[in-house]
Formats: sequence, structure tokens, C-alpha cells
Amino acid sequence: MKTVIIHGQNHKGSSYNIGRALANKIATENEITEFFLPRDLNHFCLGCYKCLESETKCPFYDEKHVIESAIESAELLIFTTPTYCMRASAPMKSFIDLTFINWMPHRPKAYMFQKKAVVISTAAGAGTSKAIKDITTCLFYWGIPYIKTLGFSIQAMSWQEISASKKQKIEKAIDKLCNELKKVKKPKVGFRTKFIFNLMRMNVNNKELISTPLASDYWHWHNNGWFDKKRPWL
Repeated sequence: MKTVIIHGQNHKGSSYNIGRALANKIATENEITEFFLPRDLNHFCLGCYKCLESETKCPFYDEKHVIESAIESAELLIFTTPTYCMRASAPMKSFIDLTFINWMPHRPKAYMFQKKAVVISTAAGAGTSKAIKDITTCLFYWGIPYIKTLGFSIQAMSWQEISASKKQKIEKAIDKLCNELKKVKKPKVGFRTKFIFNLMRMNVNNKELISTPLASDYWHWHNNGWFDKKRPWL
């Protein structure tokens, strides 16, 4: 299964090790592509709105394009992040900000509606659910229909310090999720995604947008045939 892992940290800590363990069970080495943030996208969104005109006008388009091209060709996406201050890491949040144009209110990518995704977070104490939600919210609005999560309070400061019993529980959770992922051949788009998509469709289907900075949004939906009966999940 072709897999892309996006790590919200440069170091190879607990979140990294869990994400990599899952990938190793579901894909061969040559099917796995990894990106590390901030190493592979070391920028914050400037709020310049150039992407509203065209995604190629983003000052950081070249680096983003490498990651998004890998995402397009993958079947499974794995996102890992440590829990920092009860939230996802700053580099992961920056990545989310830099890809906001792919959200359903703007110019969603049709291929996203075919993907499976897993979000993984670890914390020494509490907060993994909030860190995970930062990412799952983004993935939902990208249009990804199948999203699973793994959150662990590891009660340690490194992967090596995690107790043997805790690692056994992590291993069992990975095995269970791996089996679930293998059973799902084509993710089914749910009611909530369809509802939001159609709501955004009504918002964007307005020819008055053609004379505004949101003209690219209108033409994206128009050119994909989404104002008619065509849908990205069909």
C-alpha cells in the first residue's frame, strides 16, 4: 500500500516510531515516503492570499508541491505529531495553514476523497485528543473520508523510556488498526462530508465571484463539473 508519512517534528521520537511501525506493517520500504516538518517545509503562512489567485503563486509552492504530489499518488496518509502545549506541533499547524486552499470552501482536490488517513500523537501526559483534532479537522475539510486516530499517553520523555507493558499495548493497537486498514479497499464518503461539500458548492456557485479574488475557486468547481451532477467521490 503506497504510503506517505508526514511527521510534525524533525526528531525520531515516540510519535515517529509509532507511525513508522504502522507503515512498516502495511507497506514495503519502497512504498513509503516520509516528510519531516519543519525540515521539508520550514515556513509560516504569510497571509498574502496569493494562493487565492493560483496555488502556484504561493511563495513556498515548490516545497509544498513536492509533498502534495506524493500525497496525490499515495493510498494511505499517516500524520504524526508530538503533543506540545495540548496541541499539535507548530510545524504541523504551519503545514495545515499552508494548505488551507485545499479545503472544501475553496479548491478541494478530487483525489482526496479517495484517501485513507491515520493521525498519531503521543504525550508524556494529557492532550493527545486535542493535538489529533487539529489535524483531523484539516483532513475532513480536505475531503478525506476515512480517518483513524491513535493517541497515547506514554508517561515517558522518549521512546526508549516507555515501559514494556505500554509498548505491548501500543503494538496491539497498531496491529488492530493495520487489519482495519487492509480491509478497506475503497473508502466510503459519509453523509457529513457530502453535506459540507454540497453546502460549499452552493456558496461557490455564484458568478459574481468571477470578478473577485475568489474567481479561481469558482472556476475550479466549474471545471471539475461539480456545479452539475459530477462529484469527486463517484
